Amino acid sequence: MTKGGWPTQMLNLVVATRRYRAEADMNFKDHFSKQAADYATFRPGYPHELFVYLGSIAPSRQLAWDCGTGNGQAAVGLASVFDRVVATDASEKQIANAQPHERVEYRVAPAENSGIDSRTLDLITVAQALHWFDLDRFYAEAQRVLRPDGVLAASAYNLLHIEPTIDEVVNRYYYEVVGPFWPPERKLVEQFADLLFPFQEIDPPEFEMTAQWNLDHLLGYLSTWSSTQRFIAARGIDPLEQIIDGLRGVWGDPEQTRNVTWPLVVRVGTNQTAAGSNAPIKS
Repeated sequence: MTKGGWPTQMLNLVVATRRYRAEADMNFKDHFSKQAADYATFRPGYPHELFVYLGSIAPSRQLAWDCGTGNGQAAVGLASVFDRVVATDASEKQIANAQPHERVEYRVAPAENSGIDSRTLDLITVAQALHWFDLDRFYAEAQRVLRPDGVLAASAYNLLHIEPTIDEVVNRYYYEVVGPFWPPERKLVEQFADLLFPFQEIDPPEFEMTAQWNLDHLLGYLSTWSSTQRFIAARGIDPLEQIIDGLRGVWGDPEQTRNVTWPLVVRVGTNQTAAGSNAPIKS
């Protein structure tokens, strides 16, 4: 069916995008829109095994929400397991650079007001984004939209591992060069295992992210850090210049690819607050 020449599904998506964009603009701390294209290029991907595991513990595999989707890395991974994925981000530029997939519906919307109908979701994922949210409001939203026994899975990764001499340079960059420019929320990533999580927790298996990168890709990844961009905005110079010679010295041939790993901290819990009928209700 169409309305005014628009397919109904597309019209609904446009209306939803306009509806939630205003609130996103008012409340969103936007640290990534400026480098959205680089974010899509240089950020590591999530292991397929994570999505298979989440599909195995969700009450069904009909509908998942990837909240704070960024460029859609986790959303596309979910789409390999779930029938349908709604992926939201408060950054319009991130959504514009998201990876298209036939099972993924992208929307511009804040985490705390998704516009998703109540008690409809089997799973919510939050990949490297929970620390940016208003946690009380987001958790209330998650409890509203999840089905009874629906699952919330939040993950975070911190410093990468390549080899000790390279790690030492990257760690110095993280703590000393751009350390003062990390937003306060970054502390929540470092303390992710202890973050407030008002769901019935499940102890998940261990997961890690892996990549094969050359030196240019590593530098591109470091350039996407919010602290790097805040340093540039404050001082007008690129902080990577302070470590690039050191990295070249320990990396060797810049075209050589090396194995890069990030241990994932994964918090998984079931929704125990939704009582009564399992039937979807309108928000």
